[in-house]
Amino acid sequence: MSFAKLSLQGRALRYLAQREHSRAELVTKLSPHLEEGDDLNAVLDALEAKGFISAERLVDSVLHTKAARFGANRVAQELRHKGVDAELIADAMDRLRGTELQRACEVWRRRFGEQPSTPQERAKQMRFLASRGFGGEVVRKVLDGAGEEGL
Repeated sequence: MSFAKLSLQGRALRYLAQREHSRAELVTKLSPHLEEGDDLNAVLDALEAKGFISAERLVDSVLHTKAARFGANRVAQELRHKGVDAELIADAMDRLRGTELQRACEVWRRRFGEQPSTPQERAKQMRFLASRGFGGEVVRKVLDGAGEEGL
């Protein structure tokens, strides 16, 4: 059976086999394929009831793939973009906040590895970490203690 001829449920399962999707993402991806008589909400409700769609699994998947490279702010932005519930995002951010400094130090080490020698270089490194979603206080701590072995 070709991909063009799949039912809504078949398409949804194919998307879910590739990676975790939120219900909102599936609505966006499946809406162009609606035909007369199709009930997208019923299909998604059935998949959710069977456990194929899980917001908790999606959050865990995003945290697993993104947390090592990005700060909590950037991960939260991605979860919001995927249509995840605000309460689940808040729980995920609580889990990330404890390791924020450690993760920022590791990202900084991989990219730069040595303390900035000029104010311009310091600003560049600060912008880089901020663009990765790390908060200002964490960025300052990383750059202030960048040369110390304790970080």
